[in-house]
Amino acid sequence: MGVGGKFWDLLRPIGRHEGSDYLRDKRVAVDLSFWIIQHETAVKGLALKPHLRLTFFRTINLFSKYGAYPVFVVDGTPSPLKSQTRISRFYRSSGIDTTCSLQEGVSVERNKQFCEWVSECMELLKLLGIPVLKANGEAEALCAQLNSQGFVDACITPDSDSFLFGANCVIKAIKPNSTEPFECYHMSDIEAGLGLKRRHLIAISLLVGNDFDSGGVLGIGLDKALRIVRAFSEDEILQRLEDIGKGLKPAVSGGIKSVDDDGEESSSQMKRRLPHCSRCGHPGSKRTHFKSSCEHCTSDSGCIKKPLEFICECSFCSKDRVLKEQKKSENWWIKVCDKITLGPDFPNRKIIQLYLSDIFTEEGSSMSWGFPDTEMLVDCLVFNLHWDPCYVRKMLLPMLSTIYLRERARNNNNNNKGNPLLCDQYEFHSVKCMKTRYGHKSFVIRWRKPISTSGLTPEKPIVVWEEDEEEVVEEEDCVVDGLNEPQVQDDNGECFLLTDECIGLVQSAFPEETEHFLQEKKLRDSKKKNVCEEGGAGSSSMGAQRSITDFYRSTKAAATPAENIDTGGSSVASASAEKKREASSSSFSKSVRRRLLFG
Repeated sequence: MGVGGKFWDLLRPIGRHEGSDYLRDKRVAVDLSFWIIQHETAVKGLALKPHLRLTFFRTINLFSKYGAYPVFVVDGTPSPLKSQTRISRFYRSSGIDTTCSLQEGVSVERNKQFCEWVSECMELLKLLGIPVLKANGEAEALCAQLNSQGFVDACITPDSDSFLFGANCVIKAIKPNSTEPFECYHMSDIEAGLGLKRRHLIAISLLVGNDFDSGGVLGIGLDKALRIVRAFSEDEILQRLEDIGKGLKPAVSGGIKSVDDDGEESSSQMKRRLPHCSRCGHPGSKRTHFKSSCEHCTSDSGCIKKPLEFICECSFCSKDRVLKEQKKSENWWIKVCDKITLGPDFPNRKIIQLYLSDIFTEEGSSMSWGFPDTEMLVDCLVFNLHWDPCYVRKMLLPMLSTIYLRERARNNNNNNKGNPLLCDQYEFHSVKCMKTRYGHKSFVIRWRKPISTSGLTPEKPIVVWEEDEEEVVEEEDCVVDGLNEPQVQDDNGECFLLTDECIGLVQSAFPEETEHFLQEKKLRDSKKKNVCEEGGAGSSSMGAQRSITDFYRSTKAAATPAENIDTGGSSVASASAEKKREASSSSFSKSVRRRLLFG
């Protein structure tokens, strides 16, 4: 939930739309609980253990396609405040009386089934070599702490209260198989665009509701909360709310003057003593203006009748309007303060301390990314999801190739020209082509199986999945975040694997081979362009225009004798149709042929 009152709608105008390369080589903290809930809801009943299935696919996508270094965070023991809020929300939705106290005997343990799902996903992620951290409380709180302390560059979570815990960059959601960019929100943009800082956001959550107090203050929505918190600076906002909760009514910065001071009374008296013309509305009586013309009206024939929406701009009326607006603001402020005072124990100091604390874990500095345990992963997924071992290895290959290219790029930088084999079987051969999928450009890499690999024959490689092609198609039908499957190519008896790889990563790992491919591509493009220019010169637009003119002249000449000859008309029409077909079969463009045939 996060902050109540449609808080994301407030932030949406200042959100950034980032592409797939934004997370390249960035460390991101992922709220695992949200992934499990989201995927369990999306494909429940369509697949066996969807939480494992989608966690596997989306993690590999995040690692290989986006090039990120993910670290997953799971919830620890929730705060008693969160448990009370969750139970209160359940009671309200069920129509149960909530007047009874929930302070005693509140269970802080999470759902047993959900805890089992989390444990299974944690086991899977550790086998993938991805670090998993357990928070002391809320997962989004630890994600925010890792972000604020510089351990990660962004958080992936839909909970808007991440900013209240100190997050600097929050990615609301990622859709791997979509051309839509994902929403990215920065705390710096919130401060610059909305004028709100961290304590302002905490104050808003106290007024409109949050995960630890879903009710907030009765009668105060997001608009009123914004108006309240913007009246104070970040350093004083929480103290001012505490004063209001005690029954005090602190003065708003900018100064709301009292409606009972002498200035207002004297101004009202001056307003009453100064008459205004009923015809033109300017200072002075109608009789006075009849005797001596109004100095504000430009007409010599008397006062000009005032329009319906006339507003007098004299000093007395202007001052009166200002005082009325001050009175209105003061009355609004008094009503709001009274509503806040009625709230029990407002503001809740425990909630404020929870948002401002940074002791959710001490494991942030020990994050490390390892190498996937392929055989254990195969056994795990075969046991839990009943997948074929070949299918598991196939789906795992994008992650292994990404790790291989990263290591290769790092070794090149260290002047180490070693070239280990991918999966101990395949070596880099060449860049086949450039591919665009879902708006994301990548290289298609050919991996070759060398003949001298530990006695294995190239006719029967270990990673073989041609036999399971039909099963793989069925698997992909119900995958929400499926992967770009590696393909197998047989070229004159030599076996190749085809994988989609990041262009920049391939350039860093194999600069010479990449440069060779780009030069050849440039040469092919230039040849194709020359061929198109030569072909276009023979059928220029002027030539096409002359052909169209000749066509109409010929049809007109053929139609003239047809009017005077009764017999043989069908042959003339046939000849005309034949000419049209000949023209349509020429090298004209589609639009030109359409005009010739149906014009």
